[in-house]
Amino acid sequence: MSSHPHNTPCALCASRKFSLFSDLPESQVCTISDHKNLISHRKGQILYYEGTKPLGIFCINSGVVKVYKTASNGKEQIIHLAQKGDFLGYAALLGEENYSNSSMIVEDAKICFVPKDVFINSLLHNSDFFRKVTKSLSHEIGVMEEKLTNATQKSIRERLAYTLLQLGNSYGVEGGGNQKIDLTLSREEIAGIVGTATESVIRLLSEFKKDKLIELEGKKIIIKDRRGLARLSDFYAG
Repeated sequence: MSSHPHNTPCALCASRKFSLFSDLPESQVCTISDHKNLISHRKGQILYYEGTKPLGIFCINSGVVKVYKTASNGKEQIIHLAQKGDFLGYAALLGEENYSNSSMIVEDAKICFVPKDVFINSLLHNSDFFRKVTKSLSHEIGVMEEKLTNATQKSIRERLAYTLLQLGNSYGVEGGGNQKIDLTLSREEIAGIVGTATESVIRLLSEFKKDKLIELEGKKIIIKDRRGLARLSDFYAG
């Protein structure tokens, strides 16, 4: 079915149910399968660079990817962490613009690359898929607006608490009433998500630990008191 021997056909992909491709009819799924490329990436590899031209879209089969912008002082602002089923690079592709951000593998990943013409063709021949992609873009804009508001109105402490809760929701593993964030992020990367200095994150994490909100296990963070973090992040306000 596929011209690439190592490709998992889209029809057999376990991550497809999480992706925008989930409801595509069989014929279109086969077309995408025949033209896509599944590539394994190691932690630390760059998927694409800000300012380069998109030639297609990336669909994550497994692993975690950080999408980020680099400020003029070299500091990273992490826009979001993408995981299985997520599309990357489609906003720039559809806007016919260069990438406005870069992306790097933070946990070994298998990622399918779908060429531009195959992706655009699927959109043009399937109004449901077109609607789904448009809805996803609108949602991303909403998320960005909320982040912008949080960055200007919430304190660093509130933003860190909120970030830990979000990471818990996406990567948490439950156990004994605690929730372990099963993703290894450096303190710099956490600072890049929160939008602050690494020193502030280190200081606040040890304060959170002292207050029994979290436990630290090497680089991993264990959430002990979700409700306490939620109160701290002002989660229910507004």
